[in-house]
Amino acid sequence: MCGIWALFGSDECLSVQCLSAMKIAHRGPDAFRFENVNGFTNCCFGFHRLAVVDQLYGMQPIRVKKFPYLWLCYNGEIYNFKQLQKQFGFEYQTLVDGEVILHLYNRGGIEQTACMLDGVFAFILLDTANRKVYLARDTYGVRPLFKVLTDDGFLGVCSEAKGLTNLKHSTSFFPKVEPFLPGHYEVLDLKPSGKVASVELVKFHSYKDEPLHAAYDTVENLPSGSFDLETVKSNIRILFENAVRKRLMAHRRIGCLLSGGLDSSLVAAVLLKLMKEMNISYPLQTFSIGMENSPDVLAARKVATHIGSEHHEVIFNSEEGIQAIEDVIFSLETYDITTIRASVGMYLVSKYIRKKTDSVVIFSGEGSDELTQGYIYFHKAPSPEDAAEESERLLKELYLFDVLRADRTTAAHGLELRVPFLDHRFTSYYLSLPAEMRIPKNGIEKYLLRQSFEDSNLLPKEILWRPKEAFSDGITSVKKSWFSILQDYIDQQVDDLSLEKAAEKYPFNPPKTKESYYYRQIFEKHYPGQSSWLPHYWMPRWIKATDPSARTLKHYKAAAQE
Repeated sequence: MCGIWALFGSDECLSVQCLSAMKIAHRGPDAFRFENVNGFTNCCFGFHRLAVVDQLYGMQPIRVKKFPYLWLCYNGEIYNFKQLQKQFGFEYQTLVDGEVILHLYNRGGIEQTACMLDGVFAFILLDTANRKVYLARDTYGVRPLFKVLTDDGFLGVCSEAKGLTNLKHSTSFFPKVEPFLPGHYEVLDLKPSGKVASVELVKFHSYKDEPLHAAYDTVENLPSGSFDLETVKSNIRILFENAVRKRLMAHRRIGCLLSGGLDSSLVAAVLLKLMKEMNISYPLQTFSIGMENSPDVLAARKVATHIGSEHHEVIFNSEEGIQAIEDVIFSLETYDITTIRASVGMYLVSKYIRKKTDSVVIFSGEGSDELTQGYIYFHKAPSPEDAAEESERLLKELYLFDVLRADRTTAAHGLELRVPFLDHRFTSYYLSLPAEMRIPKNGIEKYLLRQSFEDSNLLPKEILWRPKEAFSDGITSVKKSWFSILQDYIDQQVDDLSLEKAAEKYPFNPPKTKESYYYRQIFEKHYPGQSSWLPHYWMPRWIKATDPSARTLKHYKAAAQE
C-alpha cells in the first residue's frame, strides 16, 4: 500500500503544487519522496511509502541502471514477479515486485505488461526515450487511481482524488477529477514542453476471460470443460487456496479482518492453515468489531476459537460510530449511503490495528458477495441468467463501492489490504460456470461456495452455513440496526424543509432521505461540485427497496423470525 502522485506540464511552481501530494500521506507513513524529471522541469513524482517488501531499495519512482529512461511510480503488489523472472530470464536490480513492470514493458510494450501482471496495481510509467506516459489500473480497481487532464495538456494523477482537487493551473476552468477505469491502460504523448496528449484508452482485461498470466501460474491446468459438481468444488478449493497463498508475499506482519460471516471466515481459516504449512513464526491476529454482543462479534469469536487465531475484539458504542462519520466521508470521497454505513466499523477497526498491533498486511473477504451472488436480493432474481448478469454488473462497479470502502478505510491508517476473492484466476473460473450452478439454492445464498468447503473441516458448520448479514448491520444487535441508530441521530440534525428542497440544492443524485442528505452535506463541504464521482447510489434490485440495508428485506425478516 502506497500513495502515488504525479504531475506533467504544470504551469505553477512545483513546490506549491507538491502540498497537494501531502493529502495522501496516510497511505505511506514510512517514507516520502518528491522527485523532478530530468529534462522536464514541470514534471514530477510524489511518493508515500508503506514498506512491505524490500526495505532497502523500495523507494519510488523506481529506476534501474538497465533502463535509465524509465520512471515508475506504482501502488500494489505483483504476485507473479518471480514466475515471470524465471519464465523470461529477467535480471532484477531490486527485491521490489513492481520492478517486473519495467522489464515487461521493455520486452513487449504496455499491452503485454498490463495483461501479464497477476496482482493489484495502479501505476504511472514514464518513458523519456520515447516520450510516452502510461497509466494503468488492475481489473477490479482494488488499488485506486484518479486523474485530471486539462485542454492544454496538464496532467495530474493520484491514488486519491483529494490529492488533485486543489491543484493550481493557469486556465480559469479546471476540469473534473475522475476515477481512472479499472482494467484499462492509457497511452499519452509527452511533448517537449512537458504537457501531454491522450492517444488511446484500452481495456486490457475482462474479468470473465482467463488472464494471460494464467499460463505461468503455479497452479497447473485444471480439468476444464467439465461441470461435474465434484470437479467444480475441487477446482474452487484449489484456486481459492492458491489465491490466498500467493498473497502471503510480505516482509511485514499479516493479519485478517474477521466478521464471522462466510467470506472473512473462509479467508481467515485458509490463511491460518497456509501460514502453518509455511512455518510463519508468529500467530495470525484476527480482528472483529461490533457493539456489545452483536452477531458479528459472537460469530467471529466462534471462528477464531475454531481456527486458533490470536483474536482481538474491538467494541464501540453508537456515539463513537457517529463521531467518526465525517472523517470516514473525507477518507472515502463518496456520499453513497450503504458504503458510509459499512465503512464506519472498518475505519474504527483499522484505527485499532494501527495503534495497538504490529499487523500491517490485512486480509479481508471483499468481492465474494458480488462474485458468488451473496446479497439477499439475489433470491428474487427472475432467472439464473439475470442473476449472472447482475453479478457481473456488481463486479464492474466494485471500485465505486465495496473495494473503495475497503481500500480507503484501511489506507487511512496506513494498512495494506489483500482480497483473495478477487484473484483473477479464481474469479474468471467462477464466472465460467453455468449460471444455474451459481444461484442461491434452498433459500441459501452462495450455496456453491459453501458446498465446496463443506467437507474441509475449515469452519464450524453453523458458520459455513450462516446467512448473509450486511457488515454495517452485523456490527450491532438484531434489536436495533446500525442504520436505525444513524437515522435516529440524523433525524435531529436535518430538518424537514431541507429535505424537501434537497433536489434544488443537489440536482444530481438528489438525497431522498435525511440520512443521505446529511452525508451529502459533509461530502460537499470537503469536495464541492464533485458529486459525479458517484454515478448512482448502491441499491438492491428486483424488489421495491427504499433502503440498502439487508435487514429491511422480507427474506432477512423471515430468517430472523425462524
